[in-house]
Amino acid sequence: MMLSWQPAARVEQSETRESGSRIADAIRATHCSFGKGALRAALLLAMMTAAQAGDSLRPYAVVGDAIPRSLTGAGGDAARGRAIVLNRQVGLCLLCHSGPYPQERFQGTLAPSLEGTGSRWSEGQLRLRMVDASRLYPDTIMPPYYRVDGLVRVAGAFVGKPILTAEQIEDVVAYLMTLRENSKP
Repeated sequence: MMLSWQPAARVEQSETRESGSRIADAIRATHCSFGKGALRAALLLAMMTAAQAGDSLRPYAVVGDAIPRSLTGAGGDAARGRAIVLNRQVGLCLLCHSGPYPQERFQGTLAPSLEGTGSRWSEGQLRLRMVDASRLYPDTIMPPYYRVDGLVRVAGAFVGKPILTAEQIEDVVAYLMTLRENSKP
C-alpha cells in the first residue's frame, strides 16, 4: 500500500520547533514498534506539519528521467538548499538519508547517502527525484515534494499544497549539485 500526503499550512517558527521534536520522537517510536510501513506514515505526518503553503505549482516537463529546466527559471541558492536539507522540520532529508554531516546525529539509513549526489545525477535528474521520485521508482518511500494530484489520505486543509516551494526545490538541487565525490560540503 502506498501512502501519500500533503503539507500543513505555514506554522510559526516556535510552533515548528516544539512540534518538530514531538514528531521526531513519534517517528522514532513508530519505526521501532512497527517497521518500515509505519515509518512511512510517520514521515508523511511529520512532513505535513513542517510544510510550506501558498505555492501554486509551476508547469514543468519531464524528459526521460529528468526535469531539465528550472521550476523557477533561475538557479537556486546552494546555501539555502543546505539549510533545508539539514533542517529537521522543513526538508526532513536526514530522516531517511545520510550525508557528509558529522555534526548531525541520527542520520537515516533507509535511502541512499547524499554524499557524491552531484557526481551521480544531473540537475534535471535531481529535480525530478525531488519533485516526484515515484515517477522513477513507484515503490519509493520518498514523498513527492512538489506534487499535489493523485495523493490519498490528504486532510482537507492540505489539499493542493506542495511540501516545498519551487524556489526551495531549486535551492536543494543547487546544494545537492555541490556534493561531488571526494568533496567537502
